[in-house]
Amino acid sequence: MNRQTPNHARVIPLRPAAARPVPVRAAAPPGPAPAPAPSAPAPAGREPLWRDLVGDVLRRERLAQERTLKDVAETARISVPYLSEVERGRKEASSEVLAAAAQALGLGLGDLLSRVQGELVRVTGRRLGASRGVSGSSHGGLCLAA
Repeated sequence: MNRQTPNHARVIPLRPAAARPVPVRAAAPPGPAPAPAPSAPAPAGREPLWRDLVGDVLRRERLAQERTLKDVAETARISVPYLSEVERGRKEASSEVLAAAAQALGLGLGDLLSRVQGELVRVTGRRLGASRGVSGSSHGGLCLAA
């Protein structure tokens, strides 16, 4: 006799249950896709994840240009599923992938990072560097080093 033991896998969520969006699918009316809802503010005391902010900015820009995932992915030479996961904040994209996606959308990498920084300020409700005593900087809280 062959006795099989059940294979129970333990699922470990990558995000806290409160931070995970609940997928809701409804039939969309024909026409241009509506702009995505802005990200909810991060829970008190917790900074938002960079990958979520980058994904929000990429998706918002793509939808503003009325382009499909397939179109942008082909232009950037990224797979459609990977670009989708980057937009949804499921993948942490490399600088090469971010640069390719930004270029496919007609943006420079600096433009993308600047928009993400603006989103971070908006979501957290404060200026970057304010807690560090930085004031009057000409770079608006954004520094990139090569």
